[in-house]
Amino acid sequence: MAIEIVFDLVCPWCFLGTRRLLRMLRARPEVLAELQWRPFLLNPDIAPEGVSRQDYLVRKFGGEDRARRLHAAIAEVGRAEGIHFRFDRIRRIPCSLDAHRLVRFAQQHGLAEPLVDLLFEAYFLEGADIGSIDVLSELAGAAGLDPRGARMFLLSRAEAEAVHADNLRAHRLGINGVPCFVIDGRHAIAGAQEPEVLERLLDVAILSA
Repeated sequence: MAIEIVFDLVCPWCFLGTRRLLRMLRARPEVLAELQWRPFLLNPDIAPEGVSRQDYLVRKFGGEDRARRLHAAIAEVGRAEGIHFRFDRIRRIPCSLDAHRLVRFAQQHGLAEPLVDLLFEAYFLEGADIGSIDVLSELAGAAGLDPRGARMFLLSRAEAEAVHADNLRAHRLGINGVPCFVIDGRHAIAGAQEPEVLERLLDVAILSA
């Protein structure tokens, strides 16, 4: 059963939603799920070096106060999933293009799932700059990839066009918010849904297969 996960690595709801999806799948070991990680660029025009968190919050939310309220609400939901968001540790909002490229590289080696979780944790729990090739190479090694090979891949700019193509495809399919989960190419649901909701969608897809 193919499950496409359309997501961005700088999206806290995507972190939450993927954790819930994986929890649901662990409870259904009889389902052989093939996870396909599809990039969605929430900030496609952001500079390669990223932007300061303060400038970003002013531009996106009008200032720190509104962002703090939103982040507090997300953090409360996250705690129920064992995610302890630390938005205060984030100093720069990174360009996520290279991180998505690295996920594609990891998928070729069967290691996309652990890498994605490490990327989310590094960014949202530790405030790491996941736009940095040094940080990405280190996380690749932690996920079981060869860090030097990952670094060479990132420096090559390989898969950049593929990431942009997948992002464009998502928009053409009408996906304008993430996370979005597409099961068996036909059944889609957006948002960080509860595991029970995702399981119902999975059962619908199985019955109609």
